[in-house]
This record gives sequence, C-alpha cells and structure tokens, in this order.
Amino acid sequence: MRIVAIVNPVSGAGMDPNVAVRRVAMIRDELGARGLTAEVHLTKHGGHARDLAAQAADARADLVIVWGGDGTVNETGTGLAGSNTPLGLIPAGSGNGLAAALRVPFDPRRAIAVALGDRTLGVDVGRANGKPFFNVAGIGFDAHVAMLFNQRRRGRGGKLPYVVIGVRQGCTYAAKEYRVTLDSGDRPVVTETVRALLIAFANGSDYGMGIRIAPHARLDDGLLEACVVLDRPVLSRFLHARHLATGSIDRAPAMIRGSVTRAIVETDGEIIHHLDGELGVASGRIELTVDPGALKVKVPSV
Repeated sequence: MRIVAIVNPVSGAGMDPNVAVRRVAMIRDELGARGLTAEVHLTKHGGHARDLAAQAADARADLVIVWGGDGTVNETGTGLAGSNTPLGLIPAGSGNGLAAALRVPFDPRRAIAVALGDRTLGVDVGRANGKPFFNVAGIGFDAHVAMLFNQRRRGRGGKLPYVVIGVRQGCTYAAKEYRVTLDSGDRPVVTETVRALLIAFANGSDYGMGIRIAPHARLDDGLLEACVVLDRPVLSRFLHARHLATGSIDRAPAMIRGSVTRAIVETDGEIIHHLDGELGVASGRIELTVDPGALKVKVPSV
C-alpha cells in the first residue's frame, strides 16, 4: 500500500517550532503500528501541497493524507480531484470546515485511524471560474473578513480573532450591488439584482468553528447551497448573525436561498472572494459549477 502524507508545518502551529517534527513522528508511529509506511512531505510554499498531491495521483498512490488547515486541504484536493486516489484529513487550521462537515475527528490519532479506514465518500467539487473548492466559496463580507484574518501575524489563530474582526467589520463593511443568477437544473433560472452583505455557495454545511452557513447542504448530492444575505442596517446584521452560530439560518430574514447546479455572480469592478478560505479576485463575473463526486475522501464509519 503506497501512502503519501503531506504535512503543513505552519497550520495550527502557533509559535511552536517543533510541531512539524512531532507531526511527522506521529504519522510514522501510527502507520508503523499497523505495519504501514508513508512517504512524508513538508509543504514549503503556496501550491506545494497541490503539486505533491497531483504527483501522488499520477503515481496511483493508494492514499494521500493531508495534515493542515482549509487552505492546505483545498490545495491537496485540487491535486487529487478526478483521480482514484482518496484523501485522508488530519485537521489543523483555524476553521477546518470540510473536516467538520465530514465529522472527521480533530484528535490527530483518531483522524489518522479514519484515514486508514475502509469508508470512502465521493465528495462533490465546486468550481468558481474553474478553480476548485470543496467546502464553501464566499463573496463579499466573509471574503473581506478572511482577507483581514490572513493578514494577522503567525500565532494568532483560532476563533477569537475571527470574531473580533467580524464584529469590527460588521459595523463598517459596505455592501455591494450584484446581479445573481441561480440555476437549479430542474426549475426556471432565477436572476435578481440585489445589494448583498455576502453571497455563499456551500458544498459543506460549516465554515468551521461552529459557524453553520448551510445546515441542509450535503457534500455528495451534486448541488451547491446558495445563500445570499441581503444588506441590513448594522444592528440587524448583528441580531441575525446569531443564526450562523445556532444553525438556524433558515429563520433569518432578508435572504435568498436555493440548491443550484450552476450560478453566476456579476458586479461592476472586482469581486473579492474566497474558496475554502483562500482569497481570490475576479473581474466583474464569477461562474460557479459543480462536479458530482469528483473527490474521494476517507470518512468515519457509520
């Protein structure tokens, strides 16, 4: 059995310089106890995990294990999408949205056991202008918060900085006008012009850290859950934000929701967005599509 492990030495590491050594040792020990070995790589730069995963898929590896946060998972999944090589997750970042949606344990040893288990799920792959995402793509407020979060100094991760940044920006963020087209595939296409605080397309249910944007989303149904949050006065923004923490977003007013196979978002100027927390900028238009079951992921046994 050929196993490739990709370890991000920075994700969730804080200021501890020995995290990488301990992660590599744990992988080797846990596999060794089962009579297995792994080819272990530490990521060195942006895009490295994607390249390593693509090489593993080309070599027909039996399993790729990734230890990192949402960005590293996105890169690794991008390298594996469309192949027969499954992905095993060891969550380590601030959000860990895909791992949460799949109910992968956050304890590393238990996560390794899941990665080596028998159950594999064919996860849908969302695409925004052709670029893959596996959990959530966001436009507007959440992308702006992600940008500010990513600008912090290393060692200041976790939920609290997200909350602090979100509260500050919730008071000042200026919503934009968008033209949103939603195509469910079996009903008439809907196009509306809206002033939106944020627009999310969810494959999984959670952003991570208990923030649930799409409680009805399923990772293997061939659909994305569109969630368009219309702009509200500042006090209303905070009042209705509670629905994200309680998983009751369906009760929030001033929203447009729907299951889609394709969507288009247009506006004047640049569109700052994120794919699984990784930032991007598009010029005026983003088209979203979905590839059903294109990524194989190891999940806990039922």
